[in-house]
Amino acid sequence: MYRKDTLTNGIRVVSETLPKSRSISIGVWVKVGSRHEPAQLGGVSHFIEHLFFKGTEKRSAKEIAIAMDSIGGEMNAFTTHETTTYYAKVVDEHLPIAVDILSDILMSSKFDPQEMEKERKVILEEIKGAEDTPDDHIQDLFTDAVWPNNPLGRPILGTRETIRTLRHQDLISYREQYYGPREIVISVAGNFEHGRLIELLNASFGTLSRTSMRKEEITPAFTPALVVKKKQLEQVQLCIGCKGLPFTHENRYVLSALNTVLGGSMSSRLFQEVREQNALAYSIYSSNAQSYRDTGLLTIYAGTDSSNALETIRIILKELKKIKNEGITFAEKTRVKNQVKGSLVLSLESSNSHMSRIARHEIYYGKYLSVDDIIKGVEKVTKDQVQELAQQIFTRDNCGLAVLGPLGKSDIPDSLFDILS
Repeated sequence: MYRKDTLTNGIRVVSETLPKSRSISIGVWVKVGSRHEPAQLGGVSHFIEHLFFKGTEKRSAKEIAIAMDSIGGEMNAFTTHETTTYYAKVVDEHLPIAVDILSDILMSSKFDPQEMEKERKVILEEIKGAEDTPDDHIQDLFTDAVWPNNPLGRPILGTRETIRTLRHQDLISYREQYYGPREIVISVAGNFEHGRLIELLNASFGTLSRTSMRKEEITPAFTPALVVKKKQLEQVQLCIGCKGLPFTHENRYVLSALNTVLGGSMSSRLFQEVREQNALAYSIYSSNAQSYRDTGLLTIYAGTDSSNALETIRIILKELKKIKNEGITFAEKTRVKNQVKGSLVLSLESSNSHMSRIARHEIYYGKYLSVDDIIKGVEKVTKDQVQELAQQIFTRDNCGLAVLGPLGKSDIPDSLFDILS
């Protein structure tokens, strides 16, 4: 059963009771992320996420970890372009402890300057690790190229330069500006008694009385860029992408179907053509996961030998053109609908996935969408709609390419994208 409540200070609470579950997942979703950062403060949202776990007025960082481990629970956090989330998953009887720990770190963290300096080193290592992970790094190169001079195109972690220059006061000010009740949604899913849950949350998070500032969100203009970064790797990393759709767009289910046909599974066109038929890559897939409040991207990733890079790109672009010109088959439409519905149902087998889903619905839609609502939306998708969307987004002026590996700019001709003309 889904419910929506408001704490005494205005924090929204969305909850879903799962009586057959023995676990509870609780997430505190703050509606601020890397797209809200000024360029000089790149990475501050993620830096703050780290510092909340580094000690409070009543617990040290070690004691925070011990408190959660002692009840067999899990606690973590993550930062995205539009949100920062702190969450815990515990056995249902330990809900009061989970609420106490989460409220303690989010309302009483000391943000000690010495801990900040330690964590600065940790985050610099995290950035190095991301840059040493080619299939992650290529995504950052691509978004920076197609969304230049916009926060959505910058890495969530920040850069070495911005992390080194962030001051203690920058983090304090950012927290005070954006971590207010108006920007917070608390999401809970699992086995709990509703009245007791609201009582616990009002006694803890309900006492927060901070006035948050309005955030600026500038929609980026898509640039059909070609960027090549030469680096000594065993493979060439490729990211081809185009402007997609916002998270709440009316054609979001059509985009999901298009993505699934294109490269969302082992039966997809790209997997079959690039890997199975031509043996050009081990990893090849497409994704529409980068959907935001006002824009989005559809991206295709492949890792291949440098001698096969151009042929891999050509095959990918030919498949995009084929969908534009011929659409999808009846069999593909049926299979894709079943895939999307099956993935949705299977993804809801844990309290954590329920917690995340209802939080995102509240943040982006301001309402709850049931599984049946989503399935109905998927069922309405037609072959013509998929082809029409492909014709809109797979154009020469709406696609970009990022290349990372042992190739230079001269090795990648600009004329490649003429295939889409």
